Amino acid sequence: MEVLIQDEPAFAHASLTSLSASANTYIRQSKAKNTIKAYQSDWRSFCTWCEERHLSPLPAEPQTVALYLSDMADRGYRTSSIGRHMISIGLAHRTKGFPSPSSDEMVRAVWRGIRNTLGVAPHGKRPILVEDLRRMLQHVPNDLMGLRDRALLLIGFAGAFRRSELVSLNVEDVQFVREGLVITLRRSKTDQEGEGRKVGIPYGSFIETCPVRALQAWLNATGIDSGPLFRPVSKAHDVRNARLSDKTVARIVKRYVRLIGLDQRHYAGHSLRAGLATSAAMAGVSERDIMAQTGHRSPLMVRRYIRDSNLFRSNAAARIGL
Repeated sequence: MEVLIQDEPAFAHASLTSLSASANTYIRQSKAKNTIKAYQSDWRSFCTWCEERHLSPLPAEPQTVALYLSDMADRGYRTSSIGRHMISIGLAHRTKGFPSPSSDEMVRAVWRGIRNTLGVAPHGKRPILVEDLRRMLQHVPNDLMGLRDRALLLIGFAGAFRRSELVSLNVEDVQFVREGLVITLRRSKTDQEGEGRKVGIPYGSFIETCPVRALQAWLNATGIDSGPLFRPVSKAHDVRNARLSDKTVARIVKRYVRLIGLDQRHYAGHSLRAGLATSAAMAGVSERDIMAQTGHRSPLMVRRYIRDSNLFRSNAAARIGL
């Protein structure tokens, strides 16, 4: 996405170029970095597909986009991915001053057909429940990497953090108080303007699953007093002065769910966040309190967690004597 500079007199061009660069920077900051990366990746895929078939990607004919979406569906892409590609193509056209081919009725008809054929049910990762987490922590090694993993899993779960939020935390964002921890989340996926919010994490009832004590143990062992909270640890047990990547969070979660016999394909970093919401719903925590912890602005997703948690707790078939 870029701001276009129309033909201008030479004396104004340099100034406009500078302003354009500044505007493009703000455009890039208007959405989350991962969202921008996804849009860029989608656009590159579409351009490659068009080049292989000698079709124009920009501007693209509506028929070209319709064929591209159909091909994605035939190749097994999920409805959500296909829909995002359609948005990316339209966005690329609009930022270059072209009408979006995604708005054409032919493309919309193909999109409706794909949704009706493939369905639109979400395919989210499975939640890690409290009992799963307890079992996972039993496999954490008694070394520096283990201290980090224990703290990361417990803070990620208790705070219901997204993996991007978890790795963005700095020591300066953490305050130890009488009741536990107050973590200031400076920015998140749903808070691109940086208003920030505070998340309270209380002491756990058991030492082995207490997120507050786990984080204190990690900080005490490493001596980290500023900068990134969670960092890479080498095989030689050296702590790097760098920020852990969000992909590493997913790998850590997958490693421990595999150790307790679960299929790692169904779990990732989001399983911690989903796990807190689902476990809280199973424990009868109110929708409002769950949203306060997760930071959800809409109750729709939280209600899905509540419905899932009630599948067997309030089950008609369980009460008829089968």
